[in-house]
Parts: sequence; structure tokens; C-alpha cells
Amino acid sequence: MTVYRESQSQPQTEAAHVSRETPPAPYPDGTAGAAADVLFPTSQHSPQQTPEESSVWTPIAEEAERATRVLHPESLRLPRPLRRRVMTVANQKGGVGKTTTTVNLAAALALHGLRTLVIDLDPQGNASTALGVEHRSGTPSVYEVLLGELSLADAAAVSNQSRNLLCVPATIDLAGSEIELVSMVARESRLKEAITGEVLDRIDADYVFIDCPPSLGLLTVNAMVAAQEVLIPIQCEYYALEGLSQLLRNIELVQSHLNPALMISTILLTMYDGRTKLADQVTSEVRGHFGDLVLRTVIPRSVKVSEAPGYGQTVLTYDPGSRGAMSYLDAAREVAQRGAQEETS
Repeated sequence: MTVYRESQSQPQTEAAHVSRETPPAPYPDGTAGAAADVLFPTSQHSPQQTPEESSVWTPIAEEAERATRVLHPESLRLPRPLRRRVMTVANQKGGVGKTTTTVNLAAALALHGLRTLVIDLDPQGNASTALGVEHRSGTPSVYEVLLGELSLADAAAVSNQSRNLLCVPATIDLAGSEIELVSMVARESRLKEAITGEVLDRIDADYVFIDCPPSLGLLTVNAMVAAQEVLIPIQCEYYALEGLSQLLRNIELVQSHLNPALMISTILLTMYDGRTKLADQVTSEVRGHFGDLVLRTVIPRSVKVSEAPGYGQTVLTYDPGSRGAMSYLDAAREVAQRGAQEETS
């Protein structure tokens, strides 16, 4: 019996390797972010590669390379501001990404050498959880700081994410603090009295982020009185725009009566889903109304960003090569560059 075999000289077509990790979404003007430049070099997987080079590439190897570039960013250093920046992250609507934005921006700045302090002013304590800081009842927290029983520096704990990242945790005791603050003198300025230049010099903080609860109550007012700037995360959905006018009115009231130096410095679009027209419409409306206050970087919907707090981590340490991590890295770079430009302008 004759057996026919295929000729060995017949050319074979290799299957192209496809990365499971999609590069970060480009800016609306079509340009990619800085993190994309660092983490996705244009020369990678180029047609000029030899078969030997392409044969050793794997998705796991690429993921590991991106993660290394995020965690060891020798080529992407962020400028240190000459003036310390105290920023309140506020939006009375829940689920827009306030805490997620706070912890990931803080972690990105800290990983790039900037000393960063997070003050968790939300009784739920989610920021404390994401930063791996203990916040059980009885732990020194922002509650004792507001009551004047403890210094802010004594309540600050170093996060396990970075030695440059500190957090003043929130415990369940903070839930009843608004009732206790009502009868106190200068109740709107309790946090401001705790965040003095001397205390922040002791911590040596470049950036201070205050994570607010999803309300416009006394805790949020304290945060706005204590801060110089407001950072507003806006979810790319219609409902997120409805309550924005009320937030802006409250900011104006604080400016008029309690903190004339307060200003809206940054707006960040979060949970962007490029598959929907609604996300593009919301993005266009926000950019059209607020102009340059809106960061060019848009935070996409990402499962990794949602998973990270469950492990007591930010997305930059949980999955540093993911789209969410790179997007927050780009956002942090914009925040740092704007701060440096404000000082030199």
C-alpha cells in the first residue's frame, strides 16, 4: 500500500500572536497616553522582527514587561510640585468612582516618588481597604482627628502599596460624627484645623487627597473647607450629570462663605465604555462645558479595577499591566504636570 506524505518544502503560515490585553484607549484627539508610549513601545511586534524574535514572544511575557515598567518607572518620573496640593475628591452621587480615583491616583503618584497622603472621610472606609490600612473600630482614625483627640500625623498609617503612600483611615465611628459635630464651634473647619502646614511638613506630603462620602453633608463641607482644589469624577452616564449642578452650587456656597480660595481644578471622566454612544455624548457635553478642566485621560470600564479592592490593593499593584492601571497612570501624570505648570506659570 502506498502512503502519500505532504512535501516538507511546502511553505507553512504561522499563526499571528494576539495579545489578550488591549492597549489603552487613545485620547479623544486620537493620540495615545504617556503610559501607552512607555508600556506599548511602537517597535514591539513590528514587521521587521525576525522569526526568532517573534517566536519567543508570549502574552504572559508582554504582561510581565508592562507590569515591570509600571512598578519600576525609571523612564517616567513625575515632577514634584513646589506648592503642596490639597485636593478634595467629591461628587454626591454614589458609584461614580470617587474612592477608586482617590486611591489609584494616590498610588500612581506615590509609585513615582511623590509623597502622598489619603484622608478617608467616608464612613464606609473603602479607601482604607483599598490601601491595605487597618480600619476596625478602635483604630486611630480621622474620627478622633475631627474631634481634636488625635493629631493627623499620629493617625496616618503607611500603606502596604508604597512607602510614599500614607492613609488616615476611617472607622465605623465616623458614621455618627456629623451629629457630634453639629454642636461644636467652627464645625465646618474641624478638618482644616487638623491639616496645618506644620503637620503636613511632618508627614512631608506633596499631595493630599480627601475622599468624601457620597453626600453633601458636614463631612463633605469639612473636606471642601480644608482643601485648595476640588477633583470631580464623573461617570460617563446620564444620571451622573443630573446631580452635578447641585454639587457646583454647594462649591460656590463654600467659596462665598467658608473658603474663598477653593477652586475646581480637575474633572476626570470614569467608567467610559467606548461601545456606547451615550458615553461619547456625555464626554462631549462635559468637555464642552468645562473645557480644559477635564483631563485628556479617560478611565475605561475595567474588571481589574473592580477586583483590586477585594484583595486590599489598588489596580496598580493588583494588575499593573492592565488598561485600568495604565489609564490611572496617565491621569496621575496629567495631574502632576498641571501642578508643575501652575507653579512655573
